[in-house]
Amino acid sequence: MTDATSAGAAPRPARSSSILEQDARTRKRNAAESRFKMYGIAAIGIGIFFLCVLLFAIVRNGIPAFTQTFITAEIALPGDRLDKTGNRDPEEMAKVSTFGYKPVIVDGLVRALEDAGIEIPFEDKADVEKMISAAAPAQVRDTVLANPELVGQTVEFRFLASSRVDGYEKGRVTRGDLARDKNLDAEHLDVVDAMKDAGMLERTFNWDFIFGADASESRPEQAGIGVAMLGSFFMMLVVLALALPIGVAASIYLEEFAPKNRWTDLIEVNISNLAAVPSIVFGILGLAVFIQIAHLPQSAPLVGGLVLTLMTLPTVIISTRASLKAVPPSIRDAALGVGASKMQSTFHHVLPLAMPGILTGTIIGLAQALGETAPLLLIGMVGYIASNYPDGVVSGFMDPNSAMPAQIYEWAKRADPAYYERAWGGIIILLCFLMTMNIIAIILRRRFERRW
Repeated sequence: MTDATSAGAAPRPARSSSILEQDARTRKRNAAESRFKMYGIAAIGIGIFFLCVLLFAIVRNGIPAFTQTFITAEIALPGDRLDKTGNRDPEEMAKVSTFGYKPVIVDGLVRALEDAGIEIPFEDKADVEKMISAAAPAQVRDTVLANPELVGQTVEFRFLASSRVDGYEKGRVTRGDLARDKNLDAEHLDVVDAMKDAGMLERTFNWDFIFGADASESRPEQAGIGVAMLGSFFMMLVVLALALPIGVAASIYLEEFAPKNRWTDLIEVNISNLAAVPSIVFGILGLAVFIQIAHLPQSAPLVGGLVLTLMTLPTVIISTRASLKAVPPSIRDAALGVGASKMQSTFHHVLPLAMPGILTGTIIGLAQALGETAPLLLIGMVGYIASNYPDGVVSGFMDPNSAMPAQIYEWAKRADPAYYERAWGGIIILLCFLMTMNIIAIILRRRFERRW
């Protein structure tokens, strides 16, 4: 039966195939692989496109903040107004407030315009003071008190132009905008154009934006981010001094010495959960513990550093444990095999090999803390105007101050468009700090990296 069936069956035709030719299934698989590569390239292209758009917007809006318009004029300093006693005693001269210097500046500016042949179209010539910063009287007063011998002379001063004049020079303010502006009008802009032609007005690089202090809402042209940069520096010192040793020590214990039981599992789960907690929660914790219970000074970089340390610790611990796990077990076994103790094996062999990853994770954690704003909101750093540099190291940690992200937030919510411009400029400086920290992380990683 079997033989008859086999003999009567039709022979199966031989399939002709070659390894040099792709069959339908292979072609389908290769096409799917090509599509997946194209999807990946398209995703990278879209990401780069949006990154370029973001960087272009930041640079376009922030670069004008690094330049400022200045007005140069010779101001006569009459002794009958500034030093009525004639003793040139700074203590007696200090009794003249900044209001007493305003008429002096107005008279000098009017005289400078008339000497330059510029017509003053205002009914009240005192309106020329609207073209200069409200900080001009304080500038002249400080100069006179520092150099009393200048009284009775005519001194050349370089004043900051008002925010509207500066905006006009940068193209931020147009003549149409002034129709609804009570601070300036089109006649002032005519005088500004004439001053520019006469060389009294120029736009130059503004170092005070980088190294200066913040100012009140009425003086946006004087605001700088230097004091806030110093506040961020002191906060990062606190974070580095606490997060690095505590985080590395906790990671070494959990990874190398702690027994594997339910308690260590619970600790590891909580550390992972803390890394995902919103940063504002750490701000609430810092407000309750460090300010309301410990009574530490509000808005101080020390408190900000402590809050950011709590937020950074989970990141440091997770990255350090990952670096320790990446060290091959054979390194530990070899060290134990030649008679080293567990501690010697860890600190002499495992830790040096894991150091590049530990440093990278720490610096990335510091960079993350540097850009945080929400925790600083709750400890008062946003409501404080950083107008003065600290007197020393102790005051740098304990005196109220601001930080770069908090300062940017504060500028962004103010009404004057000049502050909005400075917010973009502050973002550029903050990004430069973050890029610097990431470059340092890459350099340290390559410097300490070891091959095995």
